[in-house]
Amino acid sequence: MSEKLAWGILGTGAIAKAFARGVAKSKSCTLAAVASRRQVAADEFGEEHHIARRHGSYETLLSDPQVSAVYIALPHHVHAEWAIKAAEAKKHVLVEKPIGLSPPRRAR
Repeated sequence: MSEKLAWGILGTGAIAKAFARGVAKSKSCTLAAVASRRQVAADEFGEEHHIARRHGSYETLLSDPQVSAVYIALPHHVHAEWAIKAAEAKKHVLVEKPIGLSPPRRAR
């Protein structure tokens, strides 16, 4: 098998915990890092889910070279913002639904 996909999780809420439990059972993925706005929350989540890399900001996770893909488990109103930032950081992105709160404006 090829190298495992290294996931970083933005957020530490219930959906992030469910995602972490799923990835922990995967044969093709690994939990590389977690980020929260508060370092203590990232540390607690990391301890619970056996994640060594724990970031006290979302930006530092996006700049982490150990992270290949990002799961965005944040409040809905910031999904689009962080999905765009993750893509700009050259990370694969999976967004907990919805990606945005309104339909995109069409180019004319």
